[in-house]
Amino acid sequence: MKKIGRFHVLTDTCLQTQFSHLELAELAIAGGADTIQFREKGGETRQMIRVAKQMQALCKKAGVTFIINDRVDVAIASHADGVHLGQNDFPIPLARKLLGEEAIIGGSAATVEEARKCFLEGADYIGFGPVYPTTSKEDAGRAGGLDLLKQVVEEMSLPLIAIGGITRDNTPLVIQAGVYGIAVISAVCCQKDPTESTKCLRRLLEADQHA
Repeated sequence: MKKIGRFHVLTDTCLQTQFSHLELAELAIAGGADTIQFREKGGETRQMIRVAKQMQALCKKAGVTFIINDRVDVAIASHADGVHLGQNDFPIPLARKLLGEEAIIGGSAATVEEARKCFLEGADYIGFGPVYPTTSKEDAGRAGGLDLLKQVVEEMSLPLIAIGGITRDNTPLVIQAGVYGIAVISAVCCQKDPTESTKCLRRLLEADQHA
């Protein structure tokens, strides 16, 4: 069974400079994140591989899934558990060929059509959003809202991870839409205490499970 977590924290050092990728991973794991996604849009490949290897070791020790955003080469070099690919990133079928059947491959979607495409191309889960307006992604489209999220949840048999503008205030509503899990950037990375913020979101996720 592939271990697709319900709570994905994407590390980011553009939106904040207080913590490194590795520190964010450590703080988020301490707070209960079960998937860490290394998101680095620039910089040298060698440096990315170096950081990714450290993050992979940390995640492996903690029993947490480690995913690389966008960069299949970095995922291969660091022995990551998988990759997350946007609609205009590396093609999912080709990533599957390179990474093998065991790898976790997530695809981004903002519409029902894009979600279908991820499914047909063989993604293991879909990162759907933005659900709410977000400033974390410059290329993020218009927020789809909860109704669209519910529609995609009903149509898709794949685990759906909601992303985009998710905060402790709206997490319960997002979970009630029937999603498998959530992914956050700012709600953890840009907070004074990322561990505490992660714990709070984790509690909200689990409260729904016991409801």
